[in-house]
Formats: sequence, structure tokens, C-alpha cells
Amino acid sequence: MKVLVTGVKGQLGYDVVRHLDARGIENKGVDIEDFDLTDEAAVRGYIGDYKPTCIVHCAAYTAVDRAESERETAFAVNVTGTKNVALAAKDVGAEMMYISTDYVFDGFSKETPWEADDPKNPQNVYGKTKYEGELAVQKLLDDYYIVRICWVFGKNGNNFVKTMLRLAETHDEISVVNDQHGVPTYTYDVARLLCDIIESHKYGVYQAPNEGDTTWYDFAVEIFRQAGKGTKVNPVSTKEYAKMNPTAAARPKNSRLSRKTLIDAGFSRLPDYKDALARYLKEI
Repeated sequence: MKVLVTGVKGQLGYDVVRHLDARGIENKGVDIEDFDLTDEAAVRGYIGDYKPTCIVHCAAYTAVDRAESERETAFAVNVTGTKNVALAAKDVGAEMMYISTDYVFDGFSKETPWEADDPKNPQNVYGKTKYEGELAVQKLLDDYYIVRICWVFGKNGNNFVKTMLRLAETHDEISVVNDQHGVPTYTYDVARLLCDIIESHKYGVYQAPNEGDTTWYDFAVEIFRQAGKGTKVNPVSTKEYAKMNPTAAARPKNSRLSRKTLIDAGFSRLPDYKDALARYLKEI
């Protein structure tokens, strides 16, 4: 196996390479300095030269709010860029793993976890681009994995945990929404699972959050509890929060992802998010 990992400077790509290295699997992590995803010739040329047997496509435009005003850029990276990687994978006969998101669902029309085959109805530009990326992979390739994750935190890059810890240094109290539900997901845990999946060659669509169910408010409380911070967290509704801090993109109230396809394929569930948070805080 010879694996190319895009977005190696991001949270997930960084951890995928860590796990591949630990398993002794030949790999190369690439980022924007290596080639521009939106340049088809550059993508196909680089991948054609490296000739991987599997591509784990972690690179993406992930600025959810900014995507509303930078629509063309978001589509260029997440849709055109993904098509270019899929075409390159087809050129060299490689499998492709595409990392997607709970934002492909509408986030409002059901209160139970989203099943992998539930109707897709993204409510913001970011979600639309990620869903179109899924469709591109499915159209162009037979040997693919699509893995949806949510509420991600990892060593590289910015995330909710780091934001909370930073706010705790300057605020005695903060307000966090308490009516958006999901599961915080540690990239180190997901990356291990991704490696298990590509080694299995069990193609399909998977959803891979950590275990548990919480709100952003309860997650913030847990972060401060484990980190030994005394910052007070005030619960507010999404509507109330929007009045204080307007956001350009709609946020889902239900980000829960069913793990059924993962379990049916024989893969192990990820650890509870509280356990993952404890390990993450030690890492950083």
C-alpha cells in the first residue's frame, strides 16, 4: 500500500500520517505548497508521478461562515478540487477516501442520528460544496470510501477546545449555545479508524464520530472541568446567541451521526468523547 494524504497541515491529515507512519505504511502528506487542488493539470501530474494506491483526501475549504461570501472559492476547492483528485485517482487506479461532514444533512428535520443514506439537504454553502464533493467521487470512481465526521478537534489547527481554553484566559464567564446537539470527535481517534478502513478495502459510506451525545454548552463545561478552569458557562439558545454574535452560515441543531454502516462493516466504535478530550488535553 502506498498512500497520499492531502491536507497534511490540517487537523485530520496530520493525524492520518502519524498513524500510517506508526503502521509502517508508505505514505506522503501534501498541502497547498505541493500543488493547487483547483489546478487539474497540477493535481493529475503530481499524483501521476507519485502513483499512490490510495488517496486520503482530507484537504478542504472549511471556513463555514466565510464560505457564504467566498462561494466561488469554496466550490473551487471542495468540488472542483475533489473532482481533480478523483480524476487523478482514476488515472493511476488508486482507491480514494473522501472526508465529508454532517453538514450534508439539513440538521433540523429529525431529532435522531442521521443515517448514512438519509436525504441530503445542506443548508449552507460549505455543506453544499461538501455534498457535491461526495457526488463527484461517487460518479467518477468505483473504489471509494466516504467518511463523514463532525465537531472535530485535533492537535493541528484551530478548534472549539482551543477556543474555549483561550477564552478562559481572559473571561470569567462566557455564553455557549445549548440547543445544538452532536458529538465532539478527536482526529487522532478518527485517523486510526480511517487507516483500519483503507486496510480493509471495504468500500462504502461511513459515519465516524466519537461515542456520546452532547451540546456545545455541555462540551464547554466538560472542557473547563477537565482543564481545571473556573470560567462560568452560560447556556443560551441559538437564536439568543445569534443576536449577540451573528453568523453568516446556518448551523445545524442536530449533528448526530449514526454509526450503523460502520458497525455493520465490522469496525469498532470510537472511544467516548470525554475520554478523547482527556487524552487530547494531555497532548496539547
